[in-house]
Amino acid sequence: MRASARAAWVEQSERGGNPSSLHTSGRASRAVVEESREEIAGALGARPSEVVFTSGGTEADNLAIKGTYAARLRSVGARRLVVGGIEHHAVLDPVEHLVKRHDAEVTWLEPDRCGHISVDDLRGALTAPAGATDALDVAIASVMWANNEVGTVQPVAELAAVAREAGVPFHTDAVQAVGQLPVDFAASGADLMTVSAHKVGGPVGVGALLARRDARLVPLVHGGGQERQVRSGTLDAAGIRAFAVALTEAVAGRDVEAKRLTELRDRLIGGAIGLGLGISVSGCWTEGDATDRLPGNAHLLIPGCEGDSLLYLLDAAGVECSTGSACQAGVPQPSHVLLAMGYPEAEARGALRLSLGHTSTDADVDAFLAALPAVVERARRASGAA
Repeated sequence: MRASARAAWVEQSERGGNPSSLHTSGRASRAVVEESREEIAGALGARPSEVVFTSGGTEADNLAIKGTYAARLRSVGARRLVVGGIEHHAVLDPVEHLVKRHDAEVTWLEPDRCGHISVDDLRGALTAPAGATDALDVAIASVMWANNEVGTVQPVAELAAVAREAGVPFHTDAVQAVGQLPVDFAASGADLMTVSAHKVGGPVGVGALLARRDARLVPLVHGGGQERQVRSGTLDAAGIRAFAVALTEAVAGRDVEAKRLTELRDRLIGGAIGLGLGISVSGCWTEGDATDRLPGNAHLLIPGCEGDSLLYLLDAAGVECSTGSACQAGVPQPSHVLLAMGYPEAEARGALRLSLGHTSTDADVDAFLAALPAVVERARRASGAA
């Protein structure tokens, strides 16, 4: 957490007060929530009434996908979902749930080798049936703003425009993008957008779904009617306040920070490739570019290694990273993102994801590059023995 967000959280936590209560403390807490809502809306190019607070990005994604599906099924009988093939599991799993349990159908939009989703592919998926004026069988289209594993940035405004032309609600998961890229909800044309506090230096456990006033959502949680009657539950005033403070600070310093992170990212990627270990970068990377790939994202492919071995060995050396893979039923699986982008399974198993943020320094990059050769050597020995 940013120091400013932590201080704001502590201050509000000590005040107490349920924002839904009518007594003095409750009204004071409500004022903090509404002021924070205005700040968050201002930072993201939205109206305050469009900010629906949730417990984080996962809940917001679930509300967007399931809530819109239920509403569209009820109003026009739409059962089809059009979804990017490299979405976060917070989108993929709700989609699969709807397919298995609620008779939904899904059209997957497969990425190119860089991880881009084609605007033309979306247009084709939303083509109206013969004789129809719009794609009435599609409940929602969802494509993330920036990928959490390989950092690819999507042409969200173009995708949203295609969906709007077809009369289909468009959702984008912008959790990774906010704070690193210019994110403007109104300008994007999206109907629904997911954001999360902890990705910008706020607390874990609070986020928001930005939803246009005409967005139709069936609530997933009942019991109080807070947040436009679509998300019940006592609001976390302290978390929301810290979220607003962190987001405001992140957006205000975004241009300078994006440049700094891009330089760190490029030094990390270039340094790793230059070690002569056969390392390559996944996705498309152009040195100095902070528009087509997230400034703080480095995703490496290290041949002859298992990602899990790399992770544990680096962890022992003081470097915390991830493989980007999902562990299902105790069995490590290669990244669905890399597989969708066309990487073979053997290559995808040697993936390593490193994320840079507001606390990252040159010393962190130096430590990683210093530790990597010995780690790769040990990981390759382990892989050969296996």
